Amino acid sequence: MKTGTTIPFYELTAKTPAGKEIAMRDYEGKVLLIVNTATRCGLAPQFDGLEQLHQTYRDRGLVVLGFPCDQFAGQEPETNDSMEETCRINHGVTFQLTEKCDVNGAHTHPIFKYLKKECGGFLGARIKWNFTKFLVDTNGKPVKRFAPITKPEALVAAIEKLLA
Repeated sequence: MKTGTTIPFYELTAKTPAGKEIAMRDYEGKVLLIVNTATRCGLAPQFDGLEQLHQTYRDRGLVVLGFPCDQFAGQEPETNDSMEETCRINHGVTFQLTEKCDVNGAHTHPIFKYLKKECGGFLGARIKWNFTKFLVDTNGKPVKRFAPITKPEALVAAIEKLLA
């Protein structure tokens, strides 16, 4: 075990849209950008910027994870079965998506419980809207939360700092 590793994050898991488990421990030593997404949101063009970050920095250790969420005005109507194809066709997405999940409320996904606890935002622990972004360092520590309107390209300096 690496010194300084935040164990709770690396014990968490998510599932792909097909139901296969994704262990956060598989990303130990990587920088993670975790985003709650929605294909019908007015901010959906950010998928393009997220994909650009993925393409530019994946070989240096950045992992982009999209967590589709339908809690904000029903803006994620896609099913787990159609999610990846829709994102690929409409936005060229190749980064990892998860199954649909909740980011607020009684059924909040454990990863978002953890992220919100570690990196509160303007609304405290609540996620305000689709495309809230969390940057997690190589030790599994959430270091920065970005508002939904923050465009992916505005994260470049923070990502590069963590990858250095």
